[in-house]
Amino acid sequence: MTDVTPPHDARFGEQGGLLTYSDYLRLADLLAAQVPESDPASHDELLFITIHQVYELWFKLLLAELTDARDRMLAGETYLPRVRLERCHVVERVLIGQVDVIDTMTPQDFLAFRTKLAPASGFQSVQFREIEFLSGLKDPDFLRRFRRLPPGERERLERRLAEPSLWDGFLAVLSAAGFPVGTAAERFAAYQEIAADRERFGPLWDLAEALVGHDQSFSLWRARHVLMAERQIGTKPGTGGSAGGVYLRSRVETRFYPELWELRSRL
Repeated sequence: MTDVTPPHDARFGEQGGLLTYSDYLRLADLLAAQVPESDPASHDELLFITIHQVYELWFKLLLAELTDARDRMLAGETYLPRVRLERCHVVERVLIGQVDVIDTMTPQDFLAFRTKLAPASGFQSVQFREIEFLSGLKDPDFLRRFRRLPPGERERLERRLAEPSLWDGFLAVLSAAGFPVGTAAERFAAYQEIAADRERFGPLWDLAEALVGHDQSFSLWRARHVLMAERQIGTKPGTGGSAGGVYLRSRVETRFYPELWELRSRL
């Protein structure tokens, strides 16, 4: 009888010695990046730094997934863009849940190091603004407000402002399916036809719902974020000079895809 056992591959397992878990994940660099500014270090500053760095890692993944979804929609695809968006929904639920971690910090503990943050602020997160711009919420005024951006980060935001959004990708999919999308009236006629015949237009309806899910997740994150901020600092201004909770609350009702929300009222 022939022995079909595959030969041992020394590239796998510690005996291979080619790459370690720590090397692959760049753990030495990653774990050295949490550097408190307070002296002596305030106990909760490590929590604050860690949670925000983790957010930025998730933002990086979201940008990769959303960019791929946009590019595929621009090419007329519907299946993989929906798959990418559904992965984003799961990540976004993690973003919302992570607020519970920072909520374990008391206002007194935050005040112990908050002055060290100024003028830094989450308002300055370039990746978060990239997500908004890519999703369709483009606001050139943010570039004016970001006065301290390094050139590379400013260029990224300028590129996101100029390039097509997820919404542009969705309209490209509708156009490829034969729907005129040049005016609001034409688009709403297309949405209603799709909604009325999900058997025929199921992939288009599911893709629209995936976009709404992405939009809803960010609205929920904004709402959870403002409650966290108000619990920590009340009505104080933000460290970056914004109006703090007042500004955050003004953003809760922001929508990436207002037409898809208005459709609900027209069905």
